Amino acid sequence: MIGVFRALSQRAFALLWSGQTISRLGDSLYMIALAWWVLVNTRSAAAMGLVLICSTVPMLFLLLLGGVAVDRLPRIRLMIASDILRGLVVGVVALLAFQHRLELWQICTMSALFGTVQAFFYPAYTAIIPSMVAADMLPSANSLRVVSLQVAQTIGPALGAGIVAACGSPLAFALDSASFGISAACLALIGSSPKISSISRQAGALDDLRMGIRTVITSPWLWITISIASVSTIFLDGPHEAVLPLLVKQRFGTHVGLFGLLTSLSALGAISAALWLGRFTRLRHRGWVTYGAWILASVTLLIVGLPTSAFEVGLAFLVQGAAISTLGLAWTNTLQECVPADLLGRVASIDMLMSSALVPIGYALAGITADRVGAPLVFVLGGAISSTVITLGLLHPAIRSMD
Repeated sequence: MIGVFRALSQRAFALLWSGQTISRLGDSLYMIALAWWVLVNTRSAAAMGLVLICSTVPMLFLLLLGGVAVDRLPRIRLMIASDILRGLVVGVVALLAFQHRLELWQICTMSALFGTVQAFFYPAYTAIIPSMVAADMLPSANSLRVVSLQVAQTIGPALGAGIVAACGSPLAFALDSASFGISAACLALIGSSPKISSISRQAGALDDLRMGIRTVITSPWLWITISIASVSTIFLDGPHEAVLPLLVKQRFGTHVGLFGLLTSLSALGAISAALWLGRFTRLRHRGWVTYGAWILASVTLLIVGLPTSAFEVGLAFLVQGAAISTLGLAWTNTLQECVPADLLGRVASIDMLMSSALVPIGYALAGITADRVGAPLVFVLGGAISSTVITLGLLHPAIRSMD
């Protein structure tokens, strides 16, 4: 188990991971406070959906540009600038909330700015890790990223709810703003040594983007997996994110505690898988591991829709969390090892864009279908369709030979 923490022996990664852990915890506080503020001040679920759209759409539109910037500019400096800008945006939200001057249009505007900056930060975060740790530490580093995220998402909501209840939303906003400052400070301590700086490029930005796209379409293991991800997320993420509360209500009655428990079990499964995989110095048979975990996540979705007990549903969510974590870790590790360092930012941004672009369609499709035929059938259909689509990927030898 100790082996999973070996990447923290590298000072640069330890500083990056520490700053991101604090920042992600701050984000969890922010999301709870934001949802509560919107509910109290608008009494509208559609308003919260509008806020999420305002933050998601700019990020999706700018991801490709973000990938080009990540491969052209020093990644540490880009991440520091992103943290500072996001901290300022959330700081403005906190200030307006403290002064009781915060309005929905301001939240939407700030969310759009926040999403814009995220389009540059996330590709940089993925691309910079291979330059901070040796290849045999990549499983450890990526596993620690998952642990950081899942722990923050497990602890953060409860902590955020307590802060909002005791002191109000403005304090939670302010704490998230401060968390970005801490993350930026950690990044600044890393410095900008040649080892972790991007390679400077002479070609134009459009040429860089074309090269990134060419890298994807000329690598079967890349374009096949990214294409399957863009379709499968419709049937995987849609039921899981949009219909789960309705499923719990229709199957087990109004039990918000069970809904929270299922979320926690999924996080526990993800953390367990990350700790296990982080022990290895190299992941082998990554094609089979990636697609096997992907199919398993789909099958558990199908099982959740069958007439099963609460215990069996909880077990399915535990397994699903572990499967999704394994999928993400194996895929990220493959990208970092197999894509050239000076192309990794662009490829990561293309992967993120294509994997997320159709998610809103999945939300809408799952919600409309659940209202008409019931939540359980949506889970069964989603699991069956996604597992079929993913299995087709294994027919190509390039996927089966990924090691």
